[in-house]
Amino acid sequence: MSIERIVLLVAGAFILISLALAHFASPYWLWFTAFVGANLFQSAFTGFCPLAVILKKLGRESGPAF
Repeated sequence: MSIERIVLLVAGAFILISLALAHFASPYWLWFTAFVGANLFQSAFTGFCPLAVILKKLGRESGPAF
């Protein structure tokens, strides 16, 4: 699995988990959802993604975006 697919998988999972936590536990979890969305937004413009850097260091293969 390429870095891009892992990043999308993790981001989607974090968003869904934080939405569930906001619904069942505390609405403050929506700040985490906003953080993930903002990170995806800035990554689209800068090409920098902290998870992609970590995955590169772990030896995962890179696709065209990162």
